[in-house]
Amino acid sequence: MKKTAEELGKEREKRVKDAIELRVPDRVPLIPCFEFFAAYYAGITCQEAMYDYKKAYQAYKKTIIDFEPDMYPGPGLFRSGPVLETLDVKQLKWPGHGVQPNYGYQFVEGEYMLPDEYDEFIDNPSDWMLMRYMPRIYGALKPFSSLPGILDQFYYYGAPSAGLATMGTTEIQEAFQTLLKAARESLKWVTHLQSFNQEMKELGFSSFFFVATYAPFDLIGDNFRGTRGMMLDMYRRSDKILEALEKATRVMIRVATRRAAAGGIPMVFIPLHKGADGFMSLEQYKIFYWPFLKQLMMGIIDAGLIPYPYTEGAYTSRLETISDVPKGKVLYHFEKVDLKKAKEILGDVACMSGNVPNSLLCIGSPQEVKDYCKMLIDVAGKGGGLIVDAGATIDEAKPENIKAMMDFTKEYGVYR
Repeated sequence: MKKTAEELGKEREKRVKDAIELRVPDRVPLIPCFEFFAAYYAGITCQEAMYDYKKAYQAYKKTIIDFEPDMYPGPGLFRSGPVLETLDVKQLKWPGHGVQPNYGYQFVEGEYMLPDEYDEFIDNPSDWMLMRYMPRIYGALKPFSSLPGILDQFYYYGAPSAGLATMGTTEIQEAFQTLLKAARESLKWVTHLQSFNQEMKELGFSSFFFVATYAPFDLIGDNFRGTRGMMLDMYRRSDKILEALEKATRVMIRVATRRAAAGGIPMVFIPLHKGADGFMSLEQYKIFYWPFLKQLMMGIIDAGLIPYPYTEGAYTSRLETISDVPKGKVLYHFEKVDLKKAKEILGDVACMSGNVPNSLLCIGSPQEVKDYCKMLIDVAGKGGGLIVDAGATIDEAKPENIKAMMDFTKEYGVYR
């Protein structure tokens, strides 16, 4: 008797849950992190996927129905072009805005926090974000640099201070109007995402995650100080970095748990950038990176949620360090890692995903993809604890290679 969509959906969710919790599922789960691949596959440009929400919806729907993953990250990975454009985002180039219409994103790293602003961030991160950071990364919000501090607004039995008058200037009023316009557009986009998730749920496919947060080091290194500034600060301002990381950790735990609770999906995506093998020594990793990432992960776990650290770059030298987590409570994604060593060290501790090279999916043959997936399952899939996915989010790839990865894993990855 054919299973209903609801039955298939529950079966897929259980398969993934069993893998994460280090129980042996019926087969190895598949959760490919489709990004602009869905646009290419559906025959629309990356720019169209970001600006035409209906086309993005249909492109992602077609991709999921055709390839039948166990779960999916969702079209929210496309982001909203109109929102980015309205705010005049300086930190990103996107399809049709800085890059060609059919190319992906380009992050524009810069020193958006000055070296002498660590104390401002540590003392009051909200004011610093509002009056320093946002005016620098959003051209439309540049007037916010003249706003008074939030706590400066109240004086003498709660009466607003004279500083409130600053918000009445033409420049700041226009900035607030632009922010309101972006908020309305963002709500429009989120409404499409919610409708999409509901329809997919009815078809038997659940969203894997809807909430993301930052590793504390990457919050500051990626967004605020930039790679050069952060690397120099590890030598010149190590005490200030550590103090800022403590503050950032508390903020990120609060942000992640609040968002995940509101979204109703327990996975919390944590992209890891500057902790990879080539960015810092293992000693530096143990001082500046891991203690704060672990605090973040433990805060997420304590809230009944699942941290999903998504490593980018090589991570073999970090394996012993990151094994210090509760059993069956973490899903580690790897782009590049010594699989045998990863299984030996993490096999009894955490589930692993990823590692199918994006280059192979892009230029390899279906047989080569099958051969790689066989090796991956043989080495890392023994006894469970494996989810098959590409090494990084999938943009350009041959559809036949994606199909090979999916079909082979469903056939070969069965636990008997």
